[in-house]
Amino acid sequence: MSSIDRERLLERFLRYVRIHTTAVEDAGVYPSSPGQLTLGAMLAAELQGMGLAAVEQTEHGIVYGTLPANVDGAPTIALNAHVDTSPETSGENVRPQVIRDYAGGDIPLPADPAKIIRERENPELHDLLGATLITTDGTTLLGGDDKAGVAVIMEAVQTLLANPDAPHGKIQVVFTCDEEIGHGVDHVDLKRLDAAACYTLDGAGANDIDAETFSADLAIVRFRGVNIHPSIAKDKMINALRVAGAFLSKLPRHLSPEATSEREGFIHPYVVRGGVAEVELKVLLRSFDTQQLAEYADLLRETAEDVRSEFGGSQIEIEVREQYRNMAEGLDREPRAVAYAVRAHEKLGRRPRLAVVRGGTDGSRFTELGLPTPNLSTGQHNPHSPLEWACLDEMEQAVELLIALAGEWAADAGA
Repeated sequence: MSSIDRERLLERFLRYVRIHTTAVEDAGVYPSSPGQLTLGAMLAAELQGMGLAAVEQTEHGIVYGTLPANVDGAPTIALNAHVDTSPETSGENVRPQVIRDYAGGDIPLPADPAKIIRERENPELHDLLGATLITTDGTTLLGGDDKAGVAVIMEAVQTLLANPDAPHGKIQVVFTCDEEIGHGVDHVDLKRLDAAACYTLDGAGANDIDAETFSADLAIVRFRGVNIHPSIAKDKMINALRVAGAFLSKLPRHLSPEATSEREGFIHPYVVRGGVAEVELKVLLRSFDTQQLAEYADLLRETAEDVRSEFGGSQIEIEVREQYRNMAEGLDREPRAVAYAVRAHEKLGRRPRLAVVRGGTDGSRFTELGLPTPNLSTGQHNPHSPLEWACLDEMEQAVELLIALAGEWAADAGA
């Protein structure tokens, strides 16, 4: 096996992050932003240029490609990453900064003196002396979540094509859109993938295998009041903003993201819109125990009843939408998915860590729909933030892992 082309991997990543693919909540279209179609078209053209079979970008922006097997009878696997970036921080006009041979210490971001990637807040930097790091200029996010995953998959496929002696079964590549707003898997054809297992390349650092995620629901709370000119408002106005404020003040702080860690769930109000007449509040419900989500929803309803009694005439409606479920509940259907990832790490002389994710990936939905899908590391750090950064060395390790993982599945020919 020839060595991986680090500079080509870096060039890919830098090219991808410069394309504006921020997901847009409530856009009413899929994908929610045109840049996702632009990047998807670029990826489809590159896959075709490599010589992959059955390359297509669908009307919904999903990109498929097939790397044919060179080992007969080996199970088919799929590799997935998403092209969109988080709406929490701008992804427009990303100007990446490449730091070669990182020498340690804090990393100032050139366009905003207030933005500094501090070593004490990023202890993993201690293990990356001499590595190549990529940041932004401090005015946008980087988009390593998940363009690092996209670049890793593209480089792994090209490396396998250049090395026909590297054993692998059929590998299905699928790039999705709008993962960051919970719609990444909406238009994926699982029958088309026809895979025994899938791997999302959407993880942090190196050597993590994410085999458990939150279960997640979204609660939409609508507050309706009565608006009237404030000059004649006495005993007539019901200010929905005040009703919403009272509701928020009663939510238990010990169940907030800022007060929880590890395996603790949370209730997270994160978007509020409206005025005196009506307010809409979005609340994330998260727990590793799926049944606990119903308890959180009941707590919201109890809080709403309490607030309604304080604001006579107000109306509060709560709608709960299922988002995704803990992937651990479905991975048992295909134990090889995690076991072979562990074995691939070990054969590369690495010590894998089975991790629990305080979030979700497209793999959560894939697994729920019947395609077991653990998540693998890609060298991302501080996602969704202007302080986001990525490590080229860890991305290279992820490429090496995919090649080794393909070999593990190929060794299972006839299974």
